Amino acid sequence: MSLIPSIGLPKGRVGQFTVDGVADGYEAFALVETAREIAPDKPVLFVARDGQRLPAIIEALAFAAPGLPVLELPAWDCLPYDRVSPGADAAARRLDALSAMIALAKKPHRAVILTTANALLQRIPPAELIEAQTFHARPGNQIDMNALIARLEISGFERVPTVRGLGEFAVRGGILDLFAPGWSEALRLDFFGDTLESIRVFDVATQRTTGQRKSMSLQAMSEVALTPETISRFRRSYIEAFGAPSRDDALYAAVSEGRRFAGMEHWLPFFYERLETVFDYLPDAPVVFDHLAHEALAERHTLILDHYEARRKQADSALKDAVPYKPVAPDLLYLSPDNLKASLGPREDIDFTVFDAPDVGGKKVFHAGSRHGRSFAEERADPSINVFDVVVKHIADERAVRRRVIVAGWTEGSLDRLGQILAEHH
Repeated sequence: MSLIPSIGLPKGRVGQFTVDGVADGYEAFALVETAREIAPDKPVLFVARDGQRLPAIIEALAFAAPGLPVLELPAWDCLPYDRVSPGADAAARRLDALSAMIALAKKPHRAVILTTANALLQRIPPAELIEAQTFHARPGNQIDMNALIARLEISGFERVPTVRGLGEFAVRGGILDLFAPGWSEALRLDFFGDTLESIRVFDVATQRTTGQRKSMSLQAMSEVALTPETISRFRRSYIEAFGAPSRDDALYAAVSEGRRFAGMEHWLPFFYERLETVFDYLPDAPVVFDHLAHEALAERHTLILDHYEARRKQADSALKDAVPYKPVAPDLLYLSPDNLKASLGPREDIDFTVFDAPDVGGKKVFHAGSRHGRSFAEERADPSINVFDVVVKHIADERAVRRRVIVAGWTEGSLDRLGQILAEHH
């Protein structure tokens, strides 16, 4: 018998729904039941109001549905219109998730994609371009090593003497060391001419081989690929938007020379003919919005506009930066709340709320049935009360009305100790 009560969502019915009674901490359980009811054979997209909530939800999903595949699509870990690029780890996790989402769209199956309000507003490169940057190889394949090196440089990998971290590669004769996004370990590719002889796993700390691989799958390191086509498109779009560049425009000069420039991802629309959204990657997936996610989307969009205006005024003022910063129009790089509603298209659009929602308007309301547990805050604050006596009585009262009670601990040791203490006060 399942511990998660049924919600009763209708399968295959496009529209807007509200699920109330999703108490803080119950999101993962409600999400599992939502996926079971309306998407047993396709993915569900969950939009959290902020990234700090995702680790706890991921842990809870592993408990509530151990076999359920979970993907995480983070936002860039930098401010809008920043001078720095997204961190290597965030960029790698994003590209790993985008590649997995492309595979999900081709062969749908039950899964949960977790993202945030910030990530949902970001426009992303077209799926076919991300897919085209994916490279597969096996020992025995004929591969031009120089072409592979050029591919790594275009895709945003950094050439170093010795591979130590994610997004790096090193070349020594016929050996190519590589640590790519989505990999838990670095790989050493051994070439004999144009033949890939072996793929070995190695430890980046000791540089010693630790195992063998039968295949490898490589994806890009950055959402900007510096190819002759993207460079030409950037130059054309930049001039059309801002006019002829000045001599001290380091961004334009670097990209024109095929060099990567810190923060160039903030001009992403200039590199591609069009950008897509998360909804384009998952055209049929139901979308579930976290409690207060819509408010978080509105706040993020306001922040984006504020940063854009600050950059624009700074560029027009007499106190200009030594390095020019000409910001891209917000609608080219980000979705507005209105654009987001239009991008959703015909699909299941579900809002989670912790409150009891009235069944009025166009949204049908369903009930998750959870409620906030008792925290015993008053008893813990009163030194004259033994909180364990109160807990034991509370458990007895719940069981007296035929409610199931689960006592959980952070670890097996803490649970054992808690059980002993409650037994002493029973």
